[in-house]
Amino acid sequence: MFRQVAEDVYALSVEFRVGPMDLGGRMTAVRLPDGGLWLHSPVRFGPEARAAVDALGPVRFLVAPNLMHHLHVRDWAAAYPDAKVAAPAALQGKRPDLRIDVALGDAAEAGWADVLDQVLVQGMPRVDEVLFFHRPSRTLFVTDLAFNVHRTGSWFTRVYLTLSGAWQRLAPSLLARSVVKDRQAVRASLARAQAWDVARVVVCHGDVVEQGAQEAVRNAFARF
Repeated sequence: MFRQVAEDVYALSVEFRVGPMDLGGRMTAVRLPDGGLWLHSPVRFGPEARAAVDALGPVRFLVAPNLMHHLHVRDWAAAYPDAKVAAPAALQGKRPDLRIDVALGDAAEAGWADVLDQVLVQGMPRVDEVLFFHRPSRTLFVTDLAFNVHRTGSWFTRVYLTLSGAWQRLAPSLLARSVVKDRQAVRASLARAQAWDVARVVVCHGDVVEQGAQEAVRNAFARF
């Protein structure tokens, strides 16, 4: 079920709808130097997803990368009680039922700092998204700041993303741009992320960007 997109980086794509929106979803697993797994944006938990993860290695971290991608983390945390749950600090107020062991910010947790960098995007408090960069494979992980949807069974999704200037390209949606509260803070955070030497972009919604990733990121972030 997982597709290897780079050395030590594996993506699991699933169906995902929100009302009329058909965006698709994705969980990404990074194999850490100790052989453990760092799971980004866990998808719906079930026996097939669990078997796919177990085939890759032991789970060390479960990462909710923003204030929206947390729905299935509790089920994964129950299945893997030794794994640490990492999430933006503000998620604790939204999900008091969810155990959070690591508050995500600009500093990488010691358990993944050897291979992953991160930036908490300031100025969007309703999102609090953390961008991650896997240095060995030069892979950027984006959750809701930008989509890259090229196919959908929903005419509504196609129209909405076309109006957003985000159909069949890496770009933020109208909703993502509308929740910006401090544009300067957003741009300062994104400037830090643009300093990364990106070779590919793994998004939670849409296709993995395999070619021209650095320019695609620059163009997408410029929309903010």
